[in-house]
Parts: sequence; structure tokens; C-alpha cells
Amino acid sequence: MSRIGIEPIKIPQGVEINQQASRLHVKGPKGELSVDLDPKININIDGQTLQVNKVDDSIRAREQWGLRRTLINNAVQGVHQGFRKSLDVIGVGYKVDLQGDTLVLNVGLSHPVRIQLPKGVEGSVEKNRITLSGIDKQLVGETAAVIRRVKPPEPYKGKGIRYENEEVKQKAGKSGKK
Repeated sequence: MSRIGIEPIKIPQGVEINQQASRLHVKGPKGELSVDLDPKININIDGQTLQVNKVDDSIRAREQWGLRRTLINNAVQGVHQGFRKSLDVIGVGYKVDLQGDTLVLNVGLSHPVRIQLPKGVEGSVEKNRITLSGIDKQLVGETAAVIRRVKPPEPYKGKGIRYENEEVKQKAGKSGKK
């Protein structure tokens, strides 16, 4: 039994939820998102609480129960508070610059890498920290992953692009093996 699907979703003040056919539209102070619904799932809205229920006890219904509840909860949190991801650029001579909605990374390659931020994701740069924010959790996370893939942290000196609280396990190298 899904432990995630059982939990009700609390709807904060200022967030409106409308169900139209197989889509759920969530509107809040930061924007509007929509979530596709599965036919094996029912949505019950009771005041400031939303409950996700399965239609039957099939494998498909049990799979979708927790998934759809999490997607709806992420949409509610996104339009109410938004999501934020931070990346640290670590390395001597590594620089980051934001030009409009294009991120320019100088991370030890022969050329600067330009990454266009997608619509719905806002970026800011302070020293060597990139902060991404938006209402769509999947889009913010995927954008952060694309930026990290440019120069992932290496295990010997720890140089590269890493998430804010990411721990990079350091290796000893040649001289540490004696």
C-alpha cells in the first residue's frame, strides 16, 4: 500500500485548483501549472484539503496513486512558494556570468559555454554561485542538471560545478598510495 498516496494535500490560501477532464489546473500567486491525471485515480477536494484516491486495486492504480499525489503536491508548492536550486562553481579561474537569460560558464574549457535558461526558470549569479528558481520543480531540477553536466566535480581536487550541499569524496591520488 502506498504511504505517499494516503496523505492528504493541504491547499494554502490563494491557491485555486480546478479539474477539467483528465487535467488538474493549479493556480496561485506565482503562476499556473497543470498536471495530467490518470483514469485510475480520483481527486476529492474538500475545503482546503485535496485527497487522491485509486479507482480499483490494480497494479496500474497503485503505481499511479503515489506518483500523481506527488506531482499534484509539487504543483501546489510551486505556485505557492516556488522551487530553488543552487550550484557552486569551484576552481581557480572559473567564472560565471549571466547575460540576460543566457548563462556563460568559463570552467577551464577552450571556450566559454553558453546555456540558454528555459522559459519558466530564472537565474541569478553571485560570485561563483548560480541560483535557479521557478515554479516547476522538474524544470528547475533538469536545468540545474544540464548546467552541472558541463563540468561535474572531479574526485582529486574537487574542481567543477556541484550542487550547494553536495559532498565530493576526495581520492588520494598517486602520492597518497605509498
